[in-house]
Amino acid sequence: MQQTLGLTGMDPATETALKAAFAEANDRLGRAWSLVSDAEAAHVVVDMDSMYGPMSWLRLHGAGKRVIGLTSATRVQTDFRLPRPFTSSDVFEVLREIAPGAAVAAPAAPEPTPAPVPASRVEAPVQATPPAPAPVPTPAPEAPAAAAAEPAPAPVAPEPKPQPAAAEPIPAAWAATPEPSAPVPVATPAPRRLVDRLASGTLTGRTRIHHDGLSVLIDADQRQYHGPALLKPLASLLSAELADGDLKPVTAADWDREAASLGPAQPLARLVWYRALLAGQGRLAAGFDPAARYQLIKWPQTEREFPKHFRIATAMMKGAATLPEVAEASGVGLDEVTDFVNANLATGFAEPYREPEPEPEPSKTGGLFGRLRGR
Repeated sequence: MQQTLGLTGMDPATETALKAAFAEANDRLGRAWSLVSDAEAAHVVVDMDSMYGPMSWLRLHGAGKRVIGLTSATRVQTDFRLPRPFTSSDVFEVLREIAPGAAVAAPAAPEPTPAPVPASRVEAPVQATPPAPAPVPTPAPEAPAAAAAEPAPAPVAPEPKPQPAAAEPIPAAWAATPEPSAPVPVATPAPRRLVDRLASGTLTGRTRIHHDGLSVLIDADQRQYHGPALLKPLASLLSAELADGDLKPVTAADWDREAASLGPAQPLARLVWYRALLAGQGRLAAGFDPAARYQLIKWPQTEREFPKHFRIATAMMKGAATLPEVAEASGVGLDEVTDFVNANLATGFAEPYREPEPEPEPSKTGGLFGRLRGR
């Protein structure tokens, strides 16, 4: 049975690299998988470290898909885990874990190509050596008359055998089969924005980012950062295309000194929240139904820079509601409500509301006592 795989919730560079790794792993599995859209796939790879990864996981989980979480974390709440950074061998192991019955195909040896022989080297058909003339019998001495009545049989000449022509060896340069050329790796463009660098795993360790007069320390391994206490000064940094010169590694001694001047460590999830708040610009994130009802599953960390968010959160904690209903209940504009929902979907504080499954009807008790209770 052909297995289906989809990709979603990741930046273009990660998707390109993952497609190349999947193609190599699928060849080893005898092409038992096919790459389709996430709507058609039974299994979907979601970048759980990206801004929209958790939102994609919630949507796919609700649709009954089996999700493969691409993450640098050691644990993930998805059905399967693909480590970051990944290789084709990592993809191969995950696909084989999902479908252990898929055959592992050995690399096929190339068919030997017959060497072309120039027309000048083609030999004419070999002609058989003409038969030797039959030997002339030597006259025998006269025999008695009785014997002369029976003529002696003529000797039979042996049948000549064709002599094979000497084969001329073909030069090695003609007979050599060219070696199959190795595939040339395709370079994928590196992500440029800060959030995309964090999501793709290209930013690791401790890094100083200096852009447009603003400095921030990022500890990608600990998922923390040191920078301004307020979020709004970071808006241009989160959306800017960073050059390689904007990012510098930081030594342990410099880190302690600079981190102390920038204030306490803050979770990187705060930057993800803020980036998602800005990304939609009043439109709900892709993959979510604007007409659906949404709810907060826990109280979010509201920022003092956005005082209206407290009113939105209070209205949403009362129960699931559509976006226009939340706007009416909180007295906040629909665009701001939508941006707030985007930010909390990205960080796992909000989710679409799903109707609970109907409870099974209690089984009826038979017998005398059951009939007496039913009266």
